[in-house]
Amino acid sequence: MNNQENSQDFKKSLGLLDATMLVAGSMIGSGIFIVSSDIARNTGSAGWLMVVWLICGFMTLAAALSYGELSAMFPKAGGQYIYLKEAYGPVVSFTFGWTFFAVIQTATIAAVGVAFAKFTAYLFPLLDEDVYLLVIGDYHISSAQLLAIAVILLLTFINTGGVKNGKTVQTVLTLIKILSLVLLVIFGFAAFDMEVWNQNWSSANRWDLQQLNVDGSTADYATFGAFGAMSAALVGALFSSDSWHSSSAVAGEIKNPQRNIGLSLALGTLIVTVIYILTNVMYTGVLTVEQMASAPKDRVAMLVAQEIFGPVGIAILAIMIMVSTFGCNNGLILAGARIYYSMAQDGLFFKRTGTLNKNAVPAYALWLQALIASIWCLTGKYGDLLDMITCVVVMFYVLCIIGIFWLRHKRPDLPRPYRAFGYPLIPAVYILMGISFIVLLVIYKPQFTWPGIIITLLGIPLYYFVKQKESKT
Repeated sequence: MNNQENSQDFKKSLGLLDATMLVAGSMIGSGIFIVSSDIARNTGSAGWLMVVWLICGFMTLAAALSYGELSAMFPKAGGQYIYLKEAYGPVVSFTFGWTFFAVIQTATIAAVGVAFAKFTAYLFPLLDEDVYLLVIGDYHISSAQLLAIAVILLLTFINTGGVKNGKTVQTVLTLIKILSLVLLVIFGFAAFDMEVWNQNWSSANRWDLQQLNVDGSTADYATFGAFGAMSAALVGALFSSDSWHSSSAVAGEIKNPQRNIGLSLALGTLIVTVIYILTNVMYTGVLTVEQMASAPKDRVAMLVAQEIFGPVGIAILAIMIMVSTFGCNNGLILAGARIYYSMAQDGLFFKRTGTLNKNAVPAYALWLQALIASIWCLTGKYGDLLDMITCVVVMFYVLCIIGIFWLRHKRPDLPRPYRAFGYPLIPAVYILMGISFIVLLVIYKPQFTWPGIIITLLGIPLYYFVKQKESKT
């Protein structure tokens, strides 16, 4: 660790457009092209499919608008980690940071990287996940896994060159993918099949909540089963809308952070929410709910593109998703390293992750994140873990928003350049919805909850181990 590293400070290089594109670009990955298939299977109707997306959109917007108050109060690198520390102390914030590093961010980076590779394989079949380069018993490494690692390392290298490099990649690619999604929606509306639309939205089918199986069979839900189905359907929607808080993590590099962080959270989430809802409305005018539920490998958008553009549609959409996932991973990589930097500043993470390189970015944190994400790529278990961790992600969001109420009571003297929109109603509604989602998953879909909760709780003894070790040095 040299003096040059120690003397560096973050550079205020991100304007409002850059911060907004970081939020939107980190949200839009491959989820919007895939998860509607699982939602269709869980809900069985166009009406409930849209209800899931509307609930997801409301929760995301409500959380982003609420986070604006926290970001204006604490405009420091680290985002959620800082908010949890200020509200509840270091044990809770470390537990979040540990989970974020171990699974939330690194496994997401791995999953998005492999998604990039999977869709690249539509153009270059040798890069498919079914092309094994190494097989040892039941374990194998595919071309897709190695391509995913290569993309993660490339983006990490780009980001070590300075935040300007990362922001250029992010802003340009996000603008391209927003435009691409808007054009897909426009062409989709132009290709509406009124027979399909009427079938999906007839009074008999609109609110018929049932489970659709890929073999075409259906099963009606009992009342309580319906709650479980809705919460399971929300897992995919919320995951596809996650990472909306990315700009708060890079607060130290945003110009006029008290204004621009909150504004970027609001604008970024609003843009993505509107696009997601319009995209799903378009899906229901091109494909029947049954077609969506039985889409091969859940790739709903591929079927839609074929309907709209014919055989060339697969290539068009593959390129769209490649751009989308590449840009999404750039945003995740850029933002994630700043959390570990803040933890190291508190003496709760590897010391070198708390230093900046000559380009004023936490290079060591970036490379450590890349290492763990690459390991997740090789395990092939990132998808399972992300399903398991969604409940925990929402739990930390709920804690942050409860923190708004707590901090107003605990530290009323703190300056609040921006106050949570709709306070106390909208933050309170989010808290109730978030807790309901968590409780329903715990009851009806324990496979989505307990593994993630256990991983998170491991952070508590780990915190005391780290503190004890620190006190001895």
